[in-house]
Amino acid sequence: MKGGDRLPSKEDLLAFIRSEAEGGNKVGKREIARAFSIKGDARVALKAMLKDLKDDGAVKGRGKRLSKAGALPPVVLADVTGRDRDGELLATPVEWDEEELGPTPRITVHLPRKPKPGLKIPGPGDRLLLRVSADESGDATAYVGRVVKVLDRAQAQVVGVFRSVPGGGGRLAPVDKKALGREIPIPPGDEKDAEDGDLVSVSLTKVGRFGATVAKVRERLGSLKSEKAISMVAIHTHGIPHEFPQAVLDEAERVRPAQLGEREDWRDVPLITIDPADAKDHDDAVHAEPDTDEKNPGGFIVHVAIADVAAYVRPDTAMDREALVRGNSVYFPDRVVPMLPERISNDLCSLRPQEDRPALAVRIVLGADGRKIRHSFHRVLMRSAAKLSYQQAQAAIDGAPDHTTAPLLEPILKPLWAAYACATKARNERGPLELDLPERKIILNKDGTVERVIVPERLDAHKLIEEFMILANVAAAETLEQKKTPLLYRAHDEPTLEKMRGLGEVLASIGIKLTAQGALRPEFFNRILKRVEGSEHQPLINEVVLRSQAQAEYTAENYGHFGLNLRRYAHFTSPIRRYADLIVHRALIRALHVGNDGLPDSTIPDLPEIAAKISAAERRAMAAERETIDRLIAHFLVDQVGAEFTGRIAGVTRAGLFVKLAHTGADGFVPASTLGADYYRYDEALHALVGDRSGETYRLGDEVQVKLVEAAPLAGALRFEMLSEGREGSARGRRGRSAPRRTLRASERPEGEPRRKGRVKVRR
Repeated sequence: MKGGDRLPSKEDLLAFIRSEAEGGNKVGKREIARAFSIKGDARVALKAMLKDLKDDGAVKGRGKRLSKAGALPPVVLADVTGRDRDGELLATPVEWDEEELGPTPRITVHLPRKPKPGLKIPGPGDRLLLRVSADESGDATAYVGRVVKVLDRAQAQVVGVFRSVPGGGGRLAPVDKKALGREIPIPPGDEKDAEDGDLVSVSLTKVGRFGATVAKVRERLGSLKSEKAISMVAIHTHGIPHEFPQAVLDEAERVRPAQLGEREDWRDVPLITIDPADAKDHDDAVHAEPDTDEKNPGGFIVHVAIADVAAYVRPDTAMDREALVRGNSVYFPDRVVPMLPERISNDLCSLRPQEDRPALAVRIVLGADGRKIRHSFHRVLMRSAAKLSYQQAQAAIDGAPDHTTAPLLEPILKPLWAAYACATKARNERGPLELDLPERKIILNKDGTVERVIVPERLDAHKLIEEFMILANVAAAETLEQKKTPLLYRAHDEPTLEKMRGLGEVLASIGIKLTAQGALRPEFFNRILKRVEGSEHQPLINEVVLRSQAQAEYTAENYGHFGLNLRRYAHFTSPIRRYADLIVHRALIRALHVGNDGLPDSTIPDLPEIAAKISAAERRAMAAERETIDRLIAHFLVDQVGAEFTGRIAGVTRAGLFVKLAHTGADGFVPASTLGADYYRYDEALHALVGDRSGETYRLGDEVQVKLVEAAPLAGALRFEMLSEGREGSARGRRGRSAPRRTLRASERPEGEPRRKGRVKVRR
C-alpha cells in the first residue's frame, strides 16, 4: 500500500483499525503510518486525524493502542440470550456500558460441526468465552463468535426463601431486589424436603401456554436461622464456589513444606507482617534499612517478601484449576470463601513468626528523593520476626509500644517509617488520584447479627504497607517486560470523553470551568477535588469524579494504570487470594530461572482468556460482598422502621433517589412518586430530579433527612420517605420551559394541593 504524503480517508482508517484489533494485532499510530506509507510531515496530520476521531468518539485508545469505539476485543465473555429464526445462538457481552460505548453488540454464536472432545454444547442461559470477529453484513454491532469454552452452565433457577402453606406446597419469596413482592407458587409435591424459612433454589416453569409461572425446588441450601445465612444467600445467588472438591483437599494435604534447597537464605532478615487484627493469613512481609552505599546518601533499601504460593500450587493441578475457577478469595463480614484450601493459605503460605517459609522477595533501592534506583527479585527462605496489627504498629510509632513492639521499635519499625516517608516524596510527585472513599466495617455479634458499623481510622501504617506493595507490583511488571515474559497487568483506563463531558456539565453548574490541557492526568482531578474541599459541593464532586473513572481490570495487554499514574503495573503481592498474582509469580520464576515451577508455555496463549475470567470473578465477588453488607444492615434496621436518619443522595434515576445513611452507610430508595405533589423530571446533566412547577431540586451529594418506612432484610432493600425540601431552582415545565428561580409559596399552590407534611429545610 502506497500513500506517501497522502492521508487515508477516515473510513479507511476506521476499517483498518477494526480489522487489526479484531485480529488481535497491535494497532497504533506507528502501525497505521507503516500500513499506509505515511512519512514526513504527513505523520503530524495523521496524529491530528486520529485525535479528531477520538474526540468524535469514533475510536478509543489504551496506551498507544487504538480500537474502533464500541468494538469488542478479540476474546470476550458473553451470555447466551436466545436463538434467532435459524436456530443460531445469540449472545451479548457480559460487561457493556451503553452510555459509554453505544448499542450493545449482538453476537451470533457459531458452533463447530464436530465439537472438541469434552466441550459442552451451550444453550440459552450459558456463559461463554468467545473469540469474536466482525459480521460480514457490515453492521457495526453485529459479530460472529466461536466458542473457546463454556464457562458455567446456567441453571435457569431462582434463589429465594420457601414459605410453606397448609395442605402442601408453598410459595417462594425471591431474594432479588427487583422481584420484591412477587412471590412464586410452588405446587404440592414440588417442595422437595424444604421447610418453612429455608433458603432454596428453584427452577421456573409455566403451566400451560399462557399460564402462571410456578416453581419447583431443586435444592435446599440451608436454614436462614444459621449464623452465616446472610452470606450464604450471596454465595448461592452469584454462584460462588464455596466447597472444595475432595481431590483439591487431598492434593493440598499431600503437599510437604518447602526446604531451603537452592533458595537464598533470608532467615536473618528481620521481616515483619503488618495486617488487620483479625487476619488469619499473612502473605506479605516488609523490612527497610538505610542504604550504606556512599553513592546513595539518604537512600533506603526496602525488602518486600511475598508467600511463595507457586511452590505448592503447580500449573494444571487440581488446586490450580479450582483457584482459576474461583479467581479470588471473597470476603464477607461473617466468613471468607478462600481461593485456596486452608492447608495452603492459613498454614504453609502464611508467614507466621519464627517459622521458616518460602517466599518470592524483591529488594528495592530508593534514592533520597524516594525514586526507585534499582530492584532485584530473589527466591528465598525467610522467617518472620513478628506479626503486628496496623493499630499495634501505629501505636508503637506514636509513642505507646506494647511488650511485642517495644523491642522492635528502634531496629525495625522506625527504619520502616523513615523509608515510607522517603517513598512518599516520589508518590506525591507522581500524583495518583486522591479520592476520599471511607470504608465502613461491620462488627458482628456471636449470632451473626450486626452489633455496630464503624469507619476504621486510616493510619499511616495502612499507607506504609500500601505504598510498599505498589513499589513491589511496579517492580514485578518492569522485570517481566524487561525479560520479555508475558504477564497479566492490572490496568486502569483513563475516563472516556463522554464521562469527561458529563463531569464538565456538573462543574459548570456550580461555576467551575473544566479546562484540561495536554494529556489527562490524575492531578487534574485532584485539583478539582482540592478546589471544592470544605464546600457544600464537596460530596457531589467527589461522587461525580468517582463515577467518571473507568473500572480496573486484568489484561494481557498493557495500557497503564490511570488512577495510580503508572505506566506499568501488575498484581504480585497477594497470590494466596488472587489468581492474577499467582500468574505473575510463575512468570517471574520463568523469567529469572529460579525453579521448574514457572509459567508453562501452554498457559501463555490462554492469558487473555484467564484475564477475562478472573476480571469477571472479581466483579462477581464485589457484587456478592456489597449485597451481603446491604442485607446485614437491612436486618440491623428492621426494628427501626419509622425512625429518622441523616444521609446523602448517592444516586439519582428517573424512578427516584438513592440515599446513603451517614452512620451505617446503608443505601435506601426514595421513589420519585413519593416526593410530593409536583412532577419530578430526571436531569442527567445535573444528576438531579427537578420539579416541573416548583423547580425544587434533589441533587446527587445533597444532605437530606429521611424516614425509614420499609426494610426487606433478605433482599437488602430499604425504602425511605423524604423529609427534606429540595434546593430552590428553575422550574422547567413539562416541555422544558423555564420559570422563576423560587419555590412556590403556600398561597401559590394549586387548589387542593397540601403542603408536604413532616418536611424540614436542611442547611447546606
